[in-house]
Amino acid sequence: MSITPCRPKWKGTMTDRARFNNQMQYKPIDRCFNMEFGYWDENFREWSIFLDNKITDNNEADIFFNFDVTRSIGGLLGMNPCFPSTVVEETPTQKIIMNSDGLLAEVPTTGHDSIPHYLKSSIVTPDDWKRCKEERFRRNDPARKIDVAAMRKTHPVNRDYPLGVWVGSMIGRIRDILTFEGLAYACFDYPEMVEDMVETHCQMVEDSLDQILPVMTDLDYAAGWEDICFKNGPIVSVDFFKNVVVPRYKRIDKKIKAAGIKLWWVDCDGDVRPILPLMMEGGINCLFPFEVNGCAHPAELLRDYGKDLRIMGGVDKIELGKGPKAIKAYLETLVPLVERGGYIPFCDHRCPPNVKVSDYLYYLDLKERMFGLKA
Repeated sequence: MSITPCRPKWKGTMTDRARFNNQMQYKPIDRCFNMEFGYWDENFREWSIFLDNKITDNNEADIFFNFDVTRSIGGLLGMNPCFPSTVVEETPTQKIIMNSDGLLAEVPTTGHDSIPHYLKSSIVTPDDWKRCKEERFRRNDPARKIDVAAMRKTHPVNRDYPLGVWVGSMIGRIRDILTFEGLAYACFDYPEMVEDMVETHCQMVEDSLDQILPVMTDLDYAAGWEDICFKNGPIVSVDFFKNVVVPRYKRIDKKIKAAGIKLWWVDCDGDVRPILPLMMEGGINCLFPFEVNGCAHPAELLRDYGKDLRIMGGVDKIELGKGPKAIKAYLETLVPLVERGGYIPFCDHRCPPNVKVSDYLYYLDLKERMFGLKA
C-alpha cells in the first residue's frame, strides 16, 4: 500500500544522515533531527487519524508523519529456533500462553496492551540452559550467516539517511528468558549459568559484527536494548553489572570503535542512573528513549555527564496527555538541550492512546516551530 504523508517533511538544507551525525557529535546543524519512537498498538485501533488513513503500524506511521529517516541492519542474535508459541488455557478474560522465549504467561483477552504476567520459565537450572544453548544458540547455525553483499546493495555508501548496526542485548534478553524474578534468583543460585548466558549473547553479537563491519564500513551508530531497570533502579546488582556485563560491552565497543562508529545508544527504561557510569565505561554513550518519570528530566543527566553523554527521547508522555499548555511548557524546557547538541527530543516511549489526536498534532507542529529550520 502506498502511504501519502499527512504533512510536509520539515524543511532543511542537510541530508538526514549529515544532520543526525552532526547533532549527535555537537556539530552545526540546519535544524533538529525529527523522529518519534512510535505508538501503542491501541493507537492504531483508536486514533481516528490512523483508522481513516489505514495506518496499521509504526513503520507506516513514520512515513505518514514524514519523519526523518533512520535505518538499521543486523544478524540473528537470539534463539533459533524459538520455542513454539501456543495457547495453553483460555478463559473469557485471559489466556495462558507459551511464548517464543519459553515462558508461560497470562495475557488479557480484552485487546488492551499490557505487560504479561509471567508464571514460569522453561529455563531455571543450569541443565535447562545447557539444553537450550545446544539447541537454540548454535554459533554455526546457517541462519546466522548474513548476506552482507545484499546489505551493501540495499544501503549504499551514498545514502542520505543514518544507518546503524544492531548489537542486541547482554542482559535484557536474559531477563526475558528467565523472567524478572527468575533472573534475580539465578544471579545468586546459579551465577555461573547467568554469566554463560551473557557470554553466549556477547558471542552472538561478535559473530554478527565480524561479518558486517568489514563490508559495511560507513555505519553511523550502534543500537542495543537492555530493559533491566525500573523506577527504583536496576534489577541486577551493580556489582554483577560491573563484573559480568561491562567486560562484554567493552569487547563489543572495541569492534565498533575500530569500525569508526562513534555513537552507541541503548534502550533501557526506568532509572538507569545507578549503572550509567558503568554503561559509559563499557562504551555506551547515548540513552534511548529516556523515560522521564522512571528516571529524571534529561537536562539533569546531560548536566552531570556533559558532552560524554547523548540522549534521544525524553519528552514526558504524561505531559503529552495533559493538553497544549502542558506540552508547550515541557518543550520549552528542552530548548537549551537541543541548542547544545547531543540531544534529539521525542516521546519517552511509545505514545499512549490517552493522548488526543489533536494534541499530538499540536505537539508535532510545535516541535517544528521550536526546533525546525529557522527562516
